[in-house]
Amino acid sequence: MTDAAEIARPMTERRTRTDRRRQAAPQRVDELESAIESGAIEVLFQPQFLCGDDRLAGAEALVRWEHREQGMLSGDRVFALARDAGLGERLAQHVCEIAMARAAHWPEELRLALNATADDLADPGYPAMLRECLSGSGFSASRLTLEITEQALVDGLDRTAQMLRSLADEGISVALDDFGAGFCNFRYLKVLPLAALKLDRSMVEGITTDRQDLAVFRAIMAMAKALDLLVIAEGIETAAQRAAVSREGCDRWQGFLGAKPMTAEEFAELAAR
Repeated sequence: MTDAAEIARPMTERRTRTDRRRQAAPQRVDELESAIESGAIEVLFQPQFLCGDDRLAGAEALVRWEHREQGMLSGDRVFALARDAGLGERLAQHVCEIAMARAAHWPEELRLALNATADDLADPGYPAMLRECLSGSGFSASRLTLEITEQALVDGLDRTAQMLRSLADEGISVALDDFGAGFCNFRYLKVLPLAALKLDRSMVEGITTDRQDLAVFRAIMAMAKALDLLVIAEGIETAAQRAAVSREGCDRWQGFLGAKPMTAEEFAELAAR
């Protein structure tokens, strides 16, 4: 792709999102806008813990929507609906504002992790939105981690890498999320300014019972440490899993064994304890 085409692509994608909004059913757009404004789309926090002593390390911000007809919708589903309605950028800013405003009151040693979608990374205005939220909340960039998945990196890798490098230069950390769940393109480890790998739950499930699973886990850990990357294990549901990831050198863990996603008020109480 030529440089000119690469530069023009984000503008084309943004116009495409605007066109989606024009074509989306007005009722759906109104419903989503109302849910964002009223707080019906919640920002929850799932705690993360240090492997060494299980002290609280921070939390990942997650999105949930208790829809009156469809029941509880996950973050992926909510963002897909927002994207189709042309409201993806608005929802992303709403989540960033809420999450950073809450995290600004946490103890200074606690970190906040935000998920960046493919649409976020394709939006040339995304870095400016993050900076605006950081400035408005008073939350430090050095305490923020952006979690990105392989699926969000399918298109425009070089452009995305350049964007993430500019954010990393400002102190924001970048983590490759769900590592081990997809194709695992190792070029990402070379091109992206990564600070951490977040292992998918499938990389953890069998490490206490299956020798092959444990061998794969150890190989990933060796690679991560050779690249000077932090490793976060998610999906920890048993004490045996927690002990295993700690023994094998993981830095942090996250999962239902420690805590399920909770409200900002519940997380503040946990942090205070």
